[in-house]
Amino acid sequence: MFMNPTCLLLDLDGTLVDSAPGVTASAAAALRSVGAGVPDEPTLRSFVGPPMYKSFRYVVGLDEETALRALHTYRADYAEHGALDSSLFTGVPEMLDALAGLGMTMGVATSKVQDQAERVIRHHRLDARLAAVCGIDESAGRTTKRQVIRLCLARLRALGVDVSRPLMVGDRAYDVQSAAAEGIPAVHVRWGYGGPEEAAGAVAFVAEPPELADLLTNNPT
Repeated sequence: MFMNPTCLLLDLDGTLVDSAPGVTASAAAALRSVGAGVPDEPTLRSFVGPPMYKSFRYVVGLDEETALRALHTYRADYAEHGALDSSLFTGVPEMLDALAGLGMTMGVATSKVQDQAERVIRHHRLDARLAAVCGIDESAGRTTKRQVIRLCLARLRALGVDVSRPLMVGDRAYDVQSAAAEGIPAVHVRWGYGGPEEAAGAVAFVAEPPELADLLTNNPT
């Protein structure tokens, strides 16, 4: 298993927030804007969580220049229309409260761009429960989930949080793999967008939000 964590790094899309309606609508609009075909709904849903550029580039098959143009359009459309077309997964506020009751300090580490991540967190009134919200910021040279994880840990450390044993919590293989690359174990959540196969490499999985606090309570040191 894993040593009891000292802090938690939480993914946003597919872990805290069901953001698929807004993300998929904006992704479809972006693809249409560059003359690309729009994939079927299951494929569009697979875009929720991983970096959108990679989905445009390697799933849709756009060349680099076209993928970047689609990404620019996606971000503009998402900021205007898609960001708030989302809802909390049932049980998430209670899950966060239960984790806080266990003494867990929590931060968000997401592949969503920084300003939109902060906007979504505020919209759903989760900001008081989270010590840090970290996302992609190309102007700061932060373009990968690994870099976001490092920043989140740095911000928590600056607040005096013990970050010696962090634990990542997310729904996609990208979360698990990025955490592992930083030497951090991950728990895979099954209520998001990643199938069971995306749990490969995770130290555990949970099917419903209440199970996360139970897992940490019952985990031996």
